[in-house]
Amino acid sequence: MDTTTLTLAEMVQEAVDNKVWALVGASTNPNKYGNIILHNLTNAGYTIYPINPRATEIDGIKTYPNLSALPEKPAVVNFVVPAKMSLPVLEEAARLGIPTVWFQPGAESEENVRLAQELGFRVIFDACAMVAKGRRRWR
Repeated sequence: MDTTTLTLAEMVQEAVDNKVWALVGASTNPNKYGNIILHNLTNAGYTIYPINPRATEIDGIKTYPNLSALPEKPAVVNFVVPAKMSLPVLEEAARLGIPTVWFQPGAESEENVRLAQELGFRVIFDACAMVAKGRRRWR
């Protein structure tokens, strides 16, 4: 994956234009961002595959234990888990050829951003997916 030719704004725009995402850290708790993001993006017409190995569904939406179990390859993996929990998922996403990872605010660390860049992902952080998808053109 070539990440050198796109600006952050272009990566964000490409991500929000692709509407098949995996959400790592999807939550059954309606007060957690893993639940709020799931419903926000689903209501906006995205196909969201919630990743939660401890749940079989969230509000009627089937969940998956990992990225390899998904019925199709998402364009974006959105992380809303503590940073250290994303490290093994990044390696799985790289094996599957998923192009973009997005760390929600609070889910990023120097370590997981660096690993994602080393693995060749388009890496988005310091931006909220719910805010970005609502903008006509991201800048």
